[in-house]
Amino acid sequence: MTNRLRRWLAGATPSARLVDWTLLVLAGFLVGSGLLSLTVGDPSGAVVFWAHGVAGVALVAVVGVKLWRVRDRLTDRRLRTRATWLSVGLTVVTVGALATGLFWVFGGDFRLLFWGALNVHILFGLLVVPLLLAHLWTRRALPGFRRPRRSDVDGRRDVLRYTGLLVGGALLWRGQQAVNRAFETAGATRRFTGSKPVEGSAFPVTSWVADDPDPVDREAWRLRVDGLVADPLELGVEKLDGGSERRALLDCTSGWYTVQNWRGVRVGDLLAEAGVDETGRWVRFRSVTGYRWSLPLAEARDALLATHVAGERLSHGHGAPLRLVAPGRRGFQWVKWVEAVEVRDRRDPAQWIATLVSGFD
Repeated sequence: MTNRLRRWLAGATPSARLVDWTLLVLAGFLVGSGLLSLTVGDPSGAVVFWAHGVAGVALVAVVGVKLWRVRDRLTDRRLRTRATWLSVGLTVVTVGALATGLFWVFGGDFRLLFWGALNVHILFGLLVVPLLLAHLWTRRALPGFRRPRRSDVDGRRDVLRYTGLLVGGALLWRGQQAVNRAFETAGATRRFTGSKPVEGSAFPVTSWVADDPDPVDREAWRLRVDGLVADPLELGVEKLDGGSERRALLDCTSGWYTVQNWRGVRVGDLLAEAGVDETGRWVRFRSVTGYRWSLPLAEARDALLATHVAGERLSHGHGAPLRLVAPGRRGFQWVKWVEAVEVRDRRDPAQWIATLVSGFD
């Protein structure tokens, strides 16, 4: 039976070298699409999550083929090398990323220290990158590592194989959605981003990386509106408790979402009062922690700087005295503890770095 299965796998699957490169392409795509998905909050970008899910299902199948082919290297001590254990580590992390991703998709969750299942899935995915690079480096030093050749490609058969892989992945991805609905799992209530709903006004307090400042002194605090404007503004919180209201959905990358009524002042009203220069294209919102994010001018005008949520004044954990409300954006882009609104001619190129280092001082 084993020999028959080997012969069937050899005929039904691509060449060994093509499988290796397929794993590399899928892993790279999954890491890239996973990072991109963190910035997508509008349903128009749902295709990113769909493609990520289909690629994940495809990776399960390709990893299975790879493990079957290299099983002898693990069971036979004579075939083991130092690189074998690195490969084992990469496999464990990859399987961990796939398992936690599937667990989350079907509505599962758990807590591991400060992280939930989705955060652990992201952590596993990020760990794949250095391990994969190290694995590629060790394989590069071995005689068996070569770029794909034309002889590795079996023309029409490989086209059919990869078409079947992607179509099968898409069908299975759609199938899990039907299963979630049929069994009314927690996955059935999740948004297209995978986030689960949180009802009521007591939604979680989360901050990106290390942002955790002391409570802001409301009396001393001032909001500055400057940059490419004719008349820079400096306003106290009493000037910002306006009557502008917005019902908006906050979708956090921690895996939850909530719909709340926010009240404050429209950014567009502040910009109109300050007078935007004709060269202004972007608006940067900066926190007291140094955290910041930029929005295109047209989008920024429609955003809200909130002082209240659900009829109550913002708590410190939710960004008091002032928090950006940016519908269609993910939660980490809703800057908390805003102290400056700056009109610029270009997007802030260092904002991604700020999300990783702000608050560490």
